[in-house]
Amino acid sequence: MNTTMPLPSATASVETTKPEWLRLPAPGARCRYTGLSRSTLNELTIPGPANGGTPPVKSVVLRRRGALRGIRLINYDSLMAYLAELS
Repeated sequence: MNTTMPLPSATASVETTKPEWLRLPAPGARCRYTGLSRSTLNELTIPGPANGGTPPVKSVVLRRRGALRGIRLINYDSLMAYLAELS
């Protein structure tokens, strides 16, 4: 009698857990949680004319001291709360 149970795959556990932060998708790709494009997520997180200078979704940028570019991380709960307000 075989008493061992199969382990869940790594991708199965990733899909069921809620992330705290989302990284912007690659250019031309869409967010795997919302289906929004990179440019739409940028409009929601970066102050500019598209949002009246006040972004509705919280985000942070990780970058080294003196660097011009960094990695934008979007707060998952903030993004989902904003999308829930729209419905």
